[in-house]
Amino acid sequence: MLHIKVMSTKKPVKLKTFYNDGDTLSAWRETLNDIIFGSETPMGKAFDIVLSICILLSVAVVMMGSVDAFQKQHSHALYVLEWTFTLLFTFEYGLRLISVRRPWLYFKSFFGLVDLLSILPTYLILLIPGAQYMLVIRILRLLRIFRILKLSEYMQEAQMLMTALGNSSRKIQVFLYAVLTLVVIFGSLIYAVESNEAGFTSIPTSVYWAIVTITTVGYGDIAPQTVFGQMIAATLMIMGYGIIAVPTGIYSAELYKTYSAGKIRNDACPDCGKTGHDFDADYCKYCGHQLDDTI
Repeated sequence: MLHIKVMSTKKPVKLKTFYNDGDTLSAWRETLNDIIFGSETPMGKAFDIVLSICILLSVAVVMMGSVDAFQKQHSHALYVLEWTFTLLFTFEYGLRLISVRRPWLYFKSFFGLVDLLSILPTYLILLIPGAQYMLVIRILRLLRIFRILKLSEYMQEAQMLMTALGNSSRKIQVFLYAVLTLVVIFGSLIYAVESNEAGFTSIPTSVYWAIVTITTVGYGDIAPQTVFGQMIAATLMIMGYGIIAVPTGIYSAELYKTYSAGKIRNDACPDCGKTGHDFDADYCKYCGHQLDDTI
């Protein structure tokens, strides 16, 4: 008997699956990741614009809710808007966790915590009944302002600013230490020169006056009365103008170096969802996962 073996002409279809070790994303989750964490595509740009508008509107609702007259007149509308934005941001937060390979990395990241803090207070208010907890409720309402920090995630320049700030941190620390030394010295000196009647009742109070003077704030609640004390104050004021320019110059120089070093990629890591990688980077500098070659 003749056996004929029929070979199928169809090629096997390779399906993407989400393994437990998080090696790859399914197709729809990968598309969702590009839309939510990236801004290179039209859909990604549209998502960023809509989300930014919602964040600004939600913060405006929280601020207007703190005005007693507006709150009494439009309490129901503010209540509906607050819950609308909360549910919207809750849905967006869930999509972010779904669209990354390892959600825990995004959950414990800075922006992951910001996203959580922006929606958590509204739900916690339901668990805190009673008028005696009004102060706690006001604090929880204030935490909703964390929503505004979500805007930084969609600004490519924000990563450059943070990088420059990190590079200049040691120089700024030395500068702040020098300023702290100056205010302690001048505060102790003015305490020895001025009397208690002028308001210099202790060295900490005198140091407070020195800080206010060297920063050119000048509240005027404490002022030297003697000629020598006024000379010290004048010297401290002049030094203050020169000191203000120091951290600005340090930060500006580091910012220029950061900008000149190369561009910053605007796409997010598909594994942890963090942005701000170097333009020529192949791997995420936070979790080490390979970046998508989309630039």
